[in-house]
Amino acid sequence: MTNHYYSQQPTTAHNLAEWQFELLGKNFRFTTDSGVFSKGTVDFGSRVLIEAFSPVDLPEGTLLDVGCGYGPMGLALAAAYELPVEMVDINQRAVALAQENAAKNQVNNVDIHVSNIYEELHQASYAAIISNPPIRAGKQVVHEILSGAEPLLKTGGTLTVVIQKKQGAPSAEKKMQEVFGNVEIVTKDKGYYILKSVKE
Repeated sequence: MTNHYYSQQPTTAHNLAEWQFELLGKNFRFTTDSGVFSKGTVDFGSRVLIEAFSPVDLPEGTLLDVGCGYGPMGLALAAAYELPVEMVDINQRAVALAQENAAKNQVNNVDIHVSNIYEELHQASYAAIISNPPIRAGKQVVHEILSGAEPLLKTGGTLTVVIQKKQGAPSAEKKMQEVFGNVEIVTKDKGYYILKSVKE
């Protein structure tokens, strides 16, 4: 268990890589390492969520990126929309990389720290929550992210997640409908679903 990307302290040998990727018109330089999710490129699901996310009509406040990895989603949205973004991950190696990537790309409106899902948050409530949930950690963890978001959102706030159809998007859609009373499939692309619920 200690060497999954959702482990708290991966023990795999370091294998640092540095590469560039354009997100929402900004060219990012990312440093990644072994023991983190999608170390070789920004994974397709994260890219689809970044493109699909809209800050329009959100209440004022902070965006929360749950399971931020080395930071592509939170950093891209923080840079593009100038929103304050809190970014959390259980994986200490991923969090250290995200902090380094924020500094390297001069994205300063972020608060990046270790938290097991919602256990160690720095705000009481959020304008929006996004997640590319750790599917391999199991359905229970994914559904904890979905159900735990609702009480943390301000009225009018949104939960936006990306999940592949074959990895549980229909089950996640059902859970979000159950928790929020609404769910919308914002985008479908190559089997990836972007699901959004609004706190009413």
